[in-house]
Amino acid sequence: MSRRPPLRGRTAVITGAARGVGEQLARSLSERGARLALVGLEKSELARVTESLTGEADHWHADVTDAAAMLRTARLVEERFGTVDVVVANAGVAAGGLFRHSEPDAWRRVIEVNLIGSANTARAFLPALLDSRGYYLQIASLAALAPAPMMTAYCASKAGVESFAHTLRMEVAHHGVEIGVGYLTWTDTDMVRSAEQDVTLRELRSRMRWPANRTYPLAPAVDRLTAGIERRARHVYAQPWLRAAQLVRAALPPAAARRARRALPALEPASAGTPTTLLGAGGAANGVDGVGEVGEADGVDEVGDSADPR
Repeated sequence: MSRRPPLRGRTAVITGAARGVGEQLARSLSERGARLALVGLEKSELARVTESLTGEADHWHADVTDAAAMLRTARLVEERFGTVDVVVANAGVAAGGLFRHSEPDAWRRVIEVNLIGSANTARAFLPALLDSRGYYLQIASLAALAPAPMMTAYCASKAGVESFAHTLRMEVAHHGVEIGVGYLTWTDTDMVRSAEQDVTLRELRSRMRWPANRTYPLAPAVDRLTAGIERRARHVYAQPWLRAAQLVRAALPPAAARRARRALPALEPASAGTPTTLLGAGGAANGVDGVGEVGEADGVDEVGDSADPR
């Protein structure tokens, strides 16, 4: 007797599902028979992705930083599908620049979306996952293992979500709920392409050592995330070499600090005159501009691009 595929007939929720990693992951899970609940702020893009999926799917407009909206969304998803078996906290944004010259609102927005948004997602859907003995995948980053200059908010938030997921695992394991952390490095999405257009970020990245200085294709990375979801893995490495980075993580911050000390004297002047903006199409629409104004508008996705300028 053949074993039922692990995702067939299961309901999977993905935040930041309008583009990038979120969109590609929705396609991958749908092809494996999962029912998809897509969550984000970019209404037309969410509808486009939903309509293009091979299996049953629906979408909801919600800001992950709005705890009440996420609770309402979780209730509506359960009413629509009856159960929630998998939740992927994928929504994320990034902003580059020196901390002392950063716009406080843009800096804070990165923390709110990446860290608080992930906690809101977990809080909203955890009751359903407890009922289904389900699986929660938190998208983190190489930035959780190795800090990078000019990415203070992003690194802080990704280190935070990694620690949050590990701690949450301890609290719910005896209920049969599994918690995983997904790690990605520079992956080919709008966010990363935007980072490559920033002169100082591009130059800083070019000084990184291989394999951290190249951009990786999206599809293989998402295939590895999908495989991790299928086996309810504790750690999922979208690029295989990140497993080795995990093993030597204690050595990564001092190594990064040595490279930054050599590179920043030349890069600092250009960075000082650059306004802080959120990277990528989703980031640009996230409501924070160069003067730090924050707001919500249709067409915003936080962010379908959780694929890191890590």
